[in-house]
Amino acid sequence: MRRRPRLAALAALAALLSNCSATPDAAAPAGGGHRDAASGAQAAHADHAPSQGQQGAGHAGHGPGHGHHAGHGAGHGHGPGPLVHRFERAEDWVPAFEGPERDAWQKPAEVVAAMRIAPGMRVADLGAGTGYFLPHLSRAVGPAGAVVGLDIEQDMVRYMTERAARERLANVTARQVRPDDPGLDPGSVDRILVVDTWHHIPDRPAYAAKLKAALRPDGAVVVVDFTEAASHGPPKDHRIPAETVAAELRAGGLSPEVVAEDLPEQYIVVGRRAGAAR
Repeated sequence: MRRRPRLAALAALAALLSNCSATPDAAAPAGGGHRDAASGAQAAHADHAPSQGQQGAGHAGHGPGHGHHAGHGAGHGHGPGPLVHRFERAEDWVPAFEGPERDAWQKPAEVVAAMRIAPGMRVADLGAGTGYFLPHLSRAVGPAGAVVGLDIEQDMVRYMTERAARERLANVTARQVRPDDPGLDPGSVDRILVVDTWHHIPDRPAYAAKLKAALRPDGAVVVVDFTEAASHGPPKDHRIPAETVAAELRAGGLSPEVVAEDLPEQYIVVGRRAGAAR
């Protein structure tokens, strides 16, 4: 004879589902599903649909950073576990990720300036989502450089590929990556951008170690995510303080620094290879 599910368990599940649906930043647009975890990196797309009148974060993605994506580890005690969310249908997320309101608080020019990109560099956008940052990065690296948008969602990759062709971003490509691996060859990139996606990544110290391995000698990982007081972003219990991000990058073998910036909703943490120029 089957046992009836325990009422307490059902009540807990109902409360969890109610909380997710009631949180504007965790709600998906019509037709959207749940994301696996991490965008970003994978990216990031960081990437939460807005409530009416509120602009959602784009990315793995950053989502989706990114966005970056599957897995449910808690980051080995360094911070909260990953926010589980999916971004499967790219067009559903374009209004949230690409709306003009986002420019006012995301300040893409300031973010790219903080990356200190030189012409000819190779840059990865982890949890890139619909590719909000791709045109900015394409201009920064110039014709001799290269930009790759990474995301765990195949439809985001499809959208970024079409966007690069539509906007004539000849130095931009996009590809799908696994939730637990950025899929970058050792020593292959100069900069890795992770916008609004770090809070989606499971086991972030281990992931940071993989990002370090992908960097060239003077390379850096640039994490942009939401402050505790931000009016956008994930639910409060999934926000990660800048100091925790720095600790996670350090655990992955990088030398972190919380850099000065003028973003109204976010912080920037840069993790460099040991000995890299600042």
